[in-house]
Parts: sequence; C-alpha cells; structure tokens
Amino acid sequence: MKLFLTLVIVSLIITMQACTQKSQVDYNFTKKTLLYQDDFNSNDSKDWIVELQAESGNRVGVNKERLEIDVPKGATVWCKHKFEGNILIEYNATVISNDGPNDRASDMNCFWMASDPRNVDDLFDSPRKASGMFHDYDTLQLYYVGLGGHNNTKTRFRRYDGKGNKPLLPEHDLEGKKDLIFPNKTCKIQLVVMGNQVQFYRDNKLVYDFHDESPYTQGWFGIRTIENHMTIDDFKVYRIEKKK
Repeated sequence: MKLFLTLVIVSLIITMQACTQKSQVDYNFTKKTLLYQDDFNSNDSKDWIVELQAESGNRVGVNKERLEIDVPKGATVWCKHKFEGNILIEYNATVISNDGPNDRASDMNCFWMASDPRNVDDLFDSPRKASGMFHDYDTLQLYYVGLGGHNNTKTRFRRYDGKGNKPLLPEHDLEGKKDLIFPNKTCKIQLVVMGNQVQFYRDNKLVYDFHDESPYTQGWFGIRTIENHMTIDDFKVYRIEKKK
C-alpha cells in the first residue's frame, strides 16, 4: 500500500511539473535560422552603437564576457544590424543593484523594429536627435517595452507611430510584482514579430501579445535605460515561422 501511494504521489508531481512547464512555454513559432549572435566573449563591441544623455560618468562596453551598461542618465545601445521579416530576438539581462553610483532596480527597457520614417534605410543617418534623451525617440516607428519603469513600479508596452503618438492601452499597463524587475537576477527576454503578431516574453512566460494591423516588418534593436547598471549576454536573432 505504501509503495502504491508513493508511486501515485510521484506520478502526480511529474504531471504537475509537466503542466507547469507547458503553461510557461507555449510558443506558437519555431526557430528556423540563426541570423545573428553576439556572446560578448571578446572585448570588441563594434556591432553596438551607443547614444548617451550624460557627457561623462558613462561606462558602456564589454566586460567579463557581457555587455555592461552603467550610466547616470538616459542611454540607448543599438545593435547596428538591421533585421527584417519574422524574427525572434532573445538575450539575457541582469539589472545590478549593489553599491555602485548607478545601481538602481529600474528601467530594463528595449526598442525593436525601430526605424525613422524619414530614412527607413539607415537609422543612424536620419534627421533624428541621437541625444540619448527618451523623448527624442518619439520621432521613430518602433515597439517598446519599459520593464520596471518609474522606479520599478510599472511595466508597459507601447507602439510608436513616428509622429509622437505612443498610446498606452490599459491591458499594457502592468503593476504586479511578478511583472517588475528582480535585481541581481538574470532573466531571459524574447521579442517576437511574426506577421501581425508582436510578443514579449520574460523567462519563457508571455507578457504581451499584441495584434498590429500595420506591423513594422524591419528595423533595429536597442537596449534602453536611464540611471542604471545592467548587463546583457547571449544576444541572438532568429528567423522564425508560425507553427503549423
């Protein structure tokens, strides 16, 4: 009888774990081709373009096989490569909160499929201001997630239309603790554009699933933050296709 009960309990635990894993990972796409990757194993950050608000006190570059961003004001670090079509962008991110001058659990943000409608072929050769100030990106078309913004009290998704409009839908304004930053804990970020579907995952859990009637199908990716110390690692971009 004891053996039977033990087997039943073990079976239940395995079933519960399988159900939990399934609920956490419910991707509707498959990876087809690795388009680009940067594991930051060299000290070369030539594929990344930095835009800074502060004139001094910034530290951005490869350190200990990670891209480290340590800034006193606003900053955007762009991957210089343009991506298009159905893609998945994924990377590991860690917000550092120790005793550093910019250590602050806030603003683990990102832009993707970003372009300037005045020159869609080159984000870095357009009339836009590359000041590192947040409002200067309002002239771009892009998708944005501000994870742990407003001193780690809100996580938000917005679609910028390039004309200064970036509406915040009620369902995209999150304040629950599970949707905010856990300092000093590495998390996996995944950004999806596939047809009309735009998605944001954290640690294999779907946070945002947005249907865009006029999707952005090409553009650049950027890490966005302000007064922050964080690291990025294992950056990869895949061509994906919808599961059949």
